Amino acid sequence: MIDIYIHIAGYLFLFAVLGWVVSLITKNVTHVDSMWSIFFVVGYITAMQEIQLLTYQNTAVFFLLLIWSARLTAYLSFRNFGSQEDIRYQEIRKKNEPNFKFKSLYIIFIFQAVLAMIISMPLIAVAISSHSFGTLDIVGLGIIVFGILYETVADYQLKQFVKANQKGVLDKGLWRYSRHPNYFGEFLIWWGFYIVSFGSGYLIAIFSPILMTWLLLKFSGIGRMESTIASRRPGYKVYVQQTSSFVPWPPKK
Repeated sequence: MIDIYIHIAGYLFLFAVLGWVVSLITKNVTHVDSMWSIFFVVGYITAMQEIQLLTYQNTAVFFLLLIWSARLTAYLSFRNFGSQEDIRYQEIRKKNEPNFKFKSLYIIFIFQAVLAMIISMPLIAVAISSHSFGTLDIVGLGIIVFGILYETVADYQLKQFVKANQKGVLDKGLWRYSRHPNYFGEFLIWWGFYIVSFGSGYLIAIFSPILMTWLLLKFSGIGRMESTIASRRPGYKVYVQQTSSFVPWPPKK
C-alpha cells in the first residue's frame, strides 16, 4: 500500500510541475481548477497499473471517475477560457508577492496534488481491493451517479443564467432549494466513493469525504464564495434568508 502511494505521489508531483510550468508561460494559475479532477484519474490509473486487478467495483468506479473528471474539466476549461486570472488566485498572488510565480509551485500546484492524494484514499482502496460485490457497492455507485447528474444539472442551470446575462440571483431549478446545489452534488459523489470502498476494509478512507465536505463548506467552497457575493448580487441577502445553504430543502416563505 505504501509503495503504491509513493508511485502515485511521484506522478501527481510531475503533473503538478507541468501545470506550474504552464502558469509561468501564461502568467495565470487558474488552469489548476481544470487540473483538479485529472489528479484523481492519474492516481487511480497508477494504482490499477500497480495491482493489475479488475473487479466489478474498480471498473465501475473508474468509469464513473472518468465521466466526473471529463465533465468537470471541460466545464471549468470552457468557463475560464480567455478570462483573466480568477479573483481567488489574484488575492493569493497579491498576498505572496514578490516571486509568486515561484511560490505558486507549492502554494497552488503541489498543495492541490497533496489534497488530491488524501481525498483519493477511497478510490485507491477500491482500485486495489478484491472484496465481493455487494449491496453497499450498489448503494455507493447509485449515489455517485445521482451526484454527477445533480452537479451537472446545477452547473447547466448556472451557465444558462450567466449566458442570459440576467441580473439578481439565480433562484430557479435546483437553485431554488439550495444556494449551492453543485457543491451538494460533489458532496454526494465523494461520500458515494467512500461507501463503495467500505468493503475493502480501509476504514481510514473516511477522512476523504470528511475533508471534502470541509473544503466544500468552509475552505474553498461556500465559506469563501459567500463572503463577497452579497455585495455583488442585489437580493442575495434575501435569498440567503429563504434558501438552504447546502442540503436541498423547500424555501422559506
